[in-house]
Amino acid sequence: MTELPKTFDPADIESRWYAHWEEKGLFRPERPDATPFTIVNPPPNVTGSLHIGHALDNTLQDIVIRYERLRGKDALWVVGTDHAGIATQMVVERQMEARQDKRSNYTREQFVEKVWEWKAESGGAITGQLRRLGCSMDWANERFTMDEGFSKAVVKTFVELHKRGLLYRNKRLVNWDPHFRSAISDLEVETVETKGGFWRFRYPLADGVTLADGSDHIVVATTRPETMLADMAIAVHPEDERYKAVIGKDILQPITGRRFAIVADEHADPALGTGAVKITPGHDFNDFDVGKRAGFKAGEMLNMFDADANVVQTADGLIPDRFLGLHRFKKDGVDGAREAVVAEMKALGFLVPHVTKNKEGEEVSADFEPRTIQTPFGDRSNVVIEPWLTDQWYVDAEKLAIAPMQAVRDGAIEIVPKTWEKTFFNWMENIQPWCVSRQLWWGHQIPAWFDEDGNSYVAESEAEAQALAGNKVLTRDPDVLDTWFSSALWPFGTLGWPEPTEKLSRHYPNDLLISGFDILFFWDARMAMQGMEFMGAVPWKKLYLHGLVRAADGQKMSKSKGNVVDPLGLIDKFGADALRFFMAAMESQGRDVKMDEKRVEGYRNFATKLWNAARFLQSNGVTASTSHEAPHATLPVNRWIIAETVATVQAIDTAMTELRFDAAANAIYHFVWDQFCDWYIELTKGAMDDETKAVAGWAFDQILVMLHPFMPFITEELWHLTGDRANELIVAQWPQALAAVDSDAQAEIDWLIRLVSAIRTARTELNVPPGAKLPMVVRDAAEGTQRRLDRQGVALARLGRVESLTFGEPPAGGAAQIVVDEATFILPLEGVIDIAAEKTRLAKALAAAEKERDGLGGRLSNPSFVEKAKPEAVAKAREDHAEKTAEAERLKAALDRLG
Repeated sequence: MTELPKTFDPADIESRWYAHWEEKGLFRPERPDATPFTIVNPPPNVTGSLHIGHALDNTLQDIVIRYERLRGKDALWVVGTDHAGIATQMVVERQMEARQDKRSNYTREQFVEKVWEWKAESGGAITGQLRRLGCSMDWANERFTMDEGFSKAVVKTFVELHKRGLLYRNKRLVNWDPHFRSAISDLEVETVETKGGFWRFRYPLADGVTLADGSDHIVVATTRPETMLADMAIAVHPEDERYKAVIGKDILQPITGRRFAIVADEHADPALGTGAVKITPGHDFNDFDVGKRAGFKAGEMLNMFDADANVVQTADGLIPDRFLGLHRFKKDGVDGAREAVVAEMKALGFLVPHVTKNKEGEEVSADFEPRTIQTPFGDRSNVVIEPWLTDQWYVDAEKLAIAPMQAVRDGAIEIVPKTWEKTFFNWMENIQPWCVSRQLWWGHQIPAWFDEDGNSYVAESEAEAQALAGNKVLTRDPDVLDTWFSSALWPFGTLGWPEPTEKLSRHYPNDLLISGFDILFFWDARMAMQGMEFMGAVPWKKLYLHGLVRAADGQKMSKSKGNVVDPLGLIDKFGADALRFFMAAMESQGRDVKMDEKRVEGYRNFATKLWNAARFLQSNGVTASTSHEAPHATLPVNRWIIAETVATVQAIDTAMTELRFDAAANAIYHFVWDQFCDWYIELTKGAMDDETKAVAGWAFDQILVMLHPFMPFITEELWHLTGDRANELIVAQWPQALAAVDSDAQAEIDWLIRLVSAIRTARTELNVPPGAKLPMVVRDAAEGTQRRLDRQGVALARLGRVESLTFGEPPAGGAAQIVVDEATFILPLEGVIDIAAEKTRLAKALAAAEKERDGLGGRLSNPSFVEKAKPEAVAKAREDHAEKTAEAERLKAALDRLG
């Protein structure tokens, strides 16, 4: 047995033990006859780096997988990375731009080869960072969404969905990113508040029709004047009295001369703007829906932009040539379609100016009313997203959603916390067709071929497509699949599907998925759809959704706010174990985690406490236990620590079953810090007989095993430094909570702890000199208490600095009185402290604390303060009020003790 160093170095321990575990294959020991337990890791982007959300997500998964491995299960944690279509293509293109190179200089095949080269050299850095966190994944079977086997699964899925009528090509609006010239998913759209405007324009009514007030026009308000070149209708609310008479009548678009109808639709809000809305179904998602309700087919809707968001001619050819080729917005100092349209409407007299008054009361006119606009941006390109009408491939998500919804209703899938079920059903019941095609070069190229007439042939290979098409000349669809399409196959594609592998039959369905709530629909729900469609069973039995990690003040972390926390920096500073324990202790179901570096530092101190406890035991001849069973014990203190150990195992088992990570972490924390390190070690100091050494060694071993899922590195190190072991801790045996809980011993030691704590508190509050030993008189003690005092007299004298113990009435004079259960314990203080001066001091301190308490209480009871002050100021006042209330109660109790 090696002597423990005085301090431990997390960095040295972490790198050494992780390499050992991985080299020895201990993340996936061979257990063919054991019960399988399976988790799949949400595959991080191959371009990614570890952020604080990854740290939370992966810590929780690792806690579960280490726990189940210790319980003897065949625990498989599937790991891999996602090819991240747009993100990866962007990274490679930026590197090319830095070398004055560009993608257009290469064929598709040449560019894709360059991406593979980048992946081999630089991709997947995040996997090394996951190792630093301690993630015990099955690296020996790491997957990649573009590897050969997984790609085969992706192609088969596409073809099968098409055969089953669940995948089709259609013309619909998509989120179009003009920078990448591709459709993107909702998840890749970031809504940002920007400065914009509300323009008002007159649209003349046709055929001499007028409104009820005699107006020969309708005023429409819009935030996007440029799209009026593709207007197809004006919508008004069916109950809006101003426009009822002209519903169904025609109106003229002032610039293009296009003639279209006024339609009734509840989308038009009478209270917003003028109550009349221009409808451009080819460039707005709401307008698209209004257009469908008005009877327009997608193929009839007008599209006025090309893939770069430049103006092109519409199908009816009515856009004047002077607008063609203009970018939608001002670009590089050149006016765009927006500026040109506003200028022409103004010149034609159709612009209704926005009139306000200045400070002098004079009317001031402007072209538009300034407004803050919720504007969609591409999260990677940082350009405004354009709703764009285009042909894409779609999955019939509505049909695929039926089985997962029923699985949740039946309990085949349990969502934890249950409160997320409502959100799940709300989205699934209103699900839209899923656009799965992307206009990129990096990704799974869609297995579809077109003939010269535009007919498509979907097949797993070109030869099969050619067989379907006959002798027609075919061209392959250049698009690739949405990244989420391939990652939706993760629970079974990673296990060998479509081949009927042994691993697939053994590990599908998975047992658990741990995921951030923010990808519930983009990934979790789609895995459920594809799993139930192709495997006929749920992908996992339980879905745990955790919250976000927020800044200390509760704000969402963002680079623009400068409040992003780097988990690798925290690991460098405090060690991975401390960060992991923080994540677990703060993970409370249904709540976000507030980042608090001080708490992380506190858990580093917890690790130090554990280390020092091991050094104390070692210096007192305590060695590793030779048995999983608790040693036989006769002393109450040993029976007590055995009972507390068993109770802690039970508490952790219950918490892990319920996925209450905070409860599990707090159970082991308080057992280690309070019961074992503070009390058990203190109660047994100087009394380390053979029984106590055996019990202490056994209890410490159980601590290392119970703590291992949360703090794997320090526990593995101490496991080996405290004795000769037959195996590593990572594959040890989880404690069995089989020993009967000794309630008598628990009650006696708990009583002793309460009594000693009360004596120490009284001495501190009354300024009794630390070295002073006091007599103690006991009054009204029942027979059981008297027997406890007899058994625990030595401990009481040492821990409470009690000089002598008598029963009956105390001597005259001032004394501190402590009540524990039915008995009163009296500490005479005459000649030890100046009782009168102490009473004066306590009374003065009490008055000050009560004054501060009442002042804070007054502020908090004032609605004006609570409603108008900053939230952090109100929170601080509440915290201070609670602190002063507790201080006043403590001082009053101390004063009462003196009589």
